[in-house]
Amino acid sequence: MTPSISRLVAARRQELGYPARLYSIANFMRYERPQRGREREFWQMNADLFGADGPMADAEVIEIASEIMKAFSAKDDMYAIRVNDRNLINHIMSAYLGLDAVGAQLMIKLFDRMNKITAEEFAQQAAEIFGANAASDGLQKLKQLVTVKTVADLPAEVRETEAAKNLLNLFDRLAAAGVKNARFDASLMRGLDYYTGMVFEVFDLHPDNNRSMFGGGRYDGLVGLFGAEPIPTVGFAPGLTPTELFLKSHDLLPAFHSTTEVGIVVVDDSLDGALRVARELRSEGVNVEVDITGRKLDKQIKAVIKKDIPFMVFIGAKEVQEGLYTFKDVTTTEEEKLSLARIVSKVKDHRRHETAEDDELFS
Repeated sequence: MTPSISRLVAARRQELGYPARLYSIANFMRYERPQRGREREFWQMNADLFGADGPMADAEVIEIASEIMKAFSAKDDMYAIRVNDRNLINHIMSAYLGLDAVGAQLMIKLFDRMNKITAEEFAQQAAEIFGANAASDGLQKLKQLVTVKTVADLPAEVRETEAAKNLLNLFDRLAAAGVKNARFDASLMRGLDYYTGMVFEVFDLHPDNNRSMFGGGRYDGLVGLFGAEPIPTVGFAPGLTPTELFLKSHDLLPAFHSTTEVGIVVVDDSLDGALRVARELRSEGVNVEVDITGRKLDKQIKAVIKKDIPFMVFIGAKEVQEGLYTFKDVTTTEEEKLSLARIVSKVKDHRRHETAEDDELFS
């Protein structure tokens, strides 16, 4: 979706007000071997900010990613936001490690799959990229890089670059925004070639699902590829399946709640009366389901319970005639005779209570 949204912005660049904050949720296909958390067909959200450069825009996008995680009730110790910068990476590859353009690209690709291979394989492949004469010194520098925990811990010749200073500014802004689990990761590369600045990934820290969930970064040159002036852009893309795996791993999947609020159990041959009552309740905004099967009462009652509907209303000829209906709370099993107006009031009180509990849960 990133090239597609960039093409859209290029085509409508004169119509948009900047900075333009755009998002989409779409169905995607990719041609690769399916594996845990990566399918050939999947759903993903893209969120992008066009027309703003620098650490402030980068921080805003990372903060959005953090807020999404918090909306799922994730705690700071459940995940980490790992951050790097492609300009810093490029400087490290050329000036610090002494690699040419080809070697730098090979090393970036190697770093991008570092967590998927053993330390021995990584060192062996890195030595091949350096070449026999430079391997010893290069591997020593690499070892120092991968153990760095903060930008301030970088070697002096790297720490004084503009990219490193921008990262320090970014981390200050994230701290001010309350994003407490963002950390510098010199090994983070984000393999896509269109990234031009800050890159980040959100990592699940659960031992059963220790993996990158989603990420993004700055790609200032992509809009310009579609015949427009380059527009500074930063964005990210969380997918449905990695998010679901995170929620399952941390037991954060919400409990199922039926959107149906009242299940009408039909007594004797009073279906027509039950349907009229259902229409009246719906006109008052109550979500109602009527059992139209003609089954015995016990089977109707079991169906309401299985569907997790909170209330039952029993309607027979007597109830229709009197205008008073047996109203049963499924959870407490308490029953009372109520008018339609009182049923509506009871249901809406319950709805407000449930909403308040949900707000408290996700606050």
